[in-house]
Amino acid sequence: MARVKGGYVTRRRRKKVLKLARGYFGSKHTLFKTAKQQVMKSLTYAYRDRRQRKRDFRRLWISRINAAARMNGLSYNKMMHGLKQAGVEVNRKMLADLAVNDKKAFSELASLAKEKVNA
Repeated sequence: MARVKGGYVTRRRRKKVLKLARGYFGSKHTLFKTAKQQVMKSLTYAYRDRRQRKRDFRRLWISRINAAARMNGLSYNKMMHGLKQAGVEVNRKMLADLAVNDKKAFSELASLAKEKVNA
């Protein structure tokens, strides 16, 4: 049997990897082997960090709520517990937005939470 060469299939596969590796430093965007390794690593990071971004934002929201709650004489956990007891169903993203952009509304929620915690 005759030997089958890679032909255009191999070239297409390599071009696809090198296209993904555009902008990488050094030989990582020119040499196929190193480019393939870096693309695999980069895709792994991208997959991981799409999930990690959600955690990071939640941490940011909690920090903002905690800072604003302490300005109103509450800690974060007392604020959240008071809101839960009051039946206020506002998620952390919206609470953090209120804490930054609408301090008056946040202080009203904080006073409501304080009433429920002290009662």
